[in-house]
Amino acid sequence: MIYTGGTIGMVKDPVSQSLIPFQFSQLLNKIPELSELSCQIDTDSLEEPIDSSNIKPEHWVRIAKRIEQDYDKYEGFVILHGSDTMAYTSSALSFMLKNLSKPVILTGSQLPIGLARSDARENLLTAIEIAIARREDGLAQVPEVAIYFEYDLFRGNRVHKVSSEDFEAFQSLNYPKLAEAGVNIKYNSGAIRHPSKDPLKLQTNLSTNVAVISCFPGMNQSYVDSIINHSEAEVFIIRTFGSGNAPTDSWFLSAIKNGIKQGKLFINASQCEGGAVSLGKYEASQKMQEMGMISAKDMSLEAVVTKSMFLLGQSLSALEFKESFEKNLEGEVDDKLV
Repeated sequence: MIYTGGTIGMVKDPVSQSLIPFQFSQLLNKIPELSELSCQIDTDSLEEPIDSSNIKPEHWVRIAKRIEQDYDKYEGFVILHGSDTMAYTSSALSFMLKNLSKPVILTGSQLPIGLARSDARENLLTAIEIAIARREDGLAQVPEVAIYFEYDLFRGNRVHKVSSEDFEAFQSLNYPKLAEAGVNIKYNSGAIRHPSKDPLKLQTNLSTNVAVISCFPGMNQSYVDSIINHSEAEVFIIRTFGSGNAPTDSWFLSAIKNGIKQGKLFINASQCEGGAVSLGKYEASQKMQEMGMISAKDMSLEAVVTKSMFLLGQSLSALEFKESFEKNLEGEVDDKLV
C-alpha cells in the first residue's frame, strides 16, 4: 500500500483541531478491521505526502518505479491518493505500467479517516479486497489500473471526478464499471482486461509539453494565439463542443492550420464527459478533419492529457504520434471507434 497524501490520510489534531497527516504506522489503530483481512500488508509513502493538486509526473514515476521494484513480491498494489487528480494518476499509470498482470487500485476519500462519518474505511478495505482477489484459475481478478470509490470500481483511464461533495465522486460514462461492491463484490468480467503473460515493462519517459485550450462562446484570437504561438507545447488539446464542433472563424482555423504546418500536433477532445468526437459529422468540425486534426474519440480529458505526455516521451515523429494516439493502447478508447 502506497500513501501519496490526500484527505484519506488526515486526522484531527486534538490541540489545534485542524486536519493533519497521520503516521502510516498508525494505520491499524485507525482501521483495526485491516488485521482481519487474509493478507500481509506492507506500507510505503512518498517522502513527503502531498495534496493531490500538487501531483506531478515525477510523482507518477516514483509510484511506478516502486511498483516495479517489488512487482514479484506482492499480489496487488493499493495507492492512497487525493481524489482531485486521482483520475490523472490512474490514467498515467495505465500507460506507464505495460503488461500488467496484477491489480493496481487507487482509492481515497471525501472525508478524513479520523472522522466518524468518513468514507475512508470502506474505500480502503474494499480496495485491498479487490487487490488480492483471484479468479478460479488463480489469476488476478482485476489485472489493471483501476479506481475504487464508494462501492464502484472503474477503469483507471476511463474515469472522471464529477463531484467535490458527494461520496460517489467519480463516474465513467463511456465505459462500464469493472465491479460493484455490496454484500458481495460483483465483478463485470466482460469489461475487465485479461492479465498479460508478458513481463512488466515500465515506461517512465514523459513530456509535459502539452497545452489545453477550451473553446467557449466569445473566445478571442489573442487568447488562442498566445497559447499556440507563444508556448513550448508540442501537443495542443482543443476542448470542443458536443461531438467535436468548434468555432469556424477564419482566424481560429488558420491558427490550427499554421500550427500543423509547423509540426505541432492538435487533438480534438469533446468537453462532454459522455459520447465521442466524430470529426466531419457537422460542418463545424469538417475543416478540422481536413487539416489533419487528431480525434480523441471517446477518451476522457485525463486520458488524452496523460496519453499525450506518454507518447511525447517516446520521441515519435508527428505521423507516428498520430498513429499511436489513435490506437487503443490500454483500454482507454472504444475499439469500435479506432
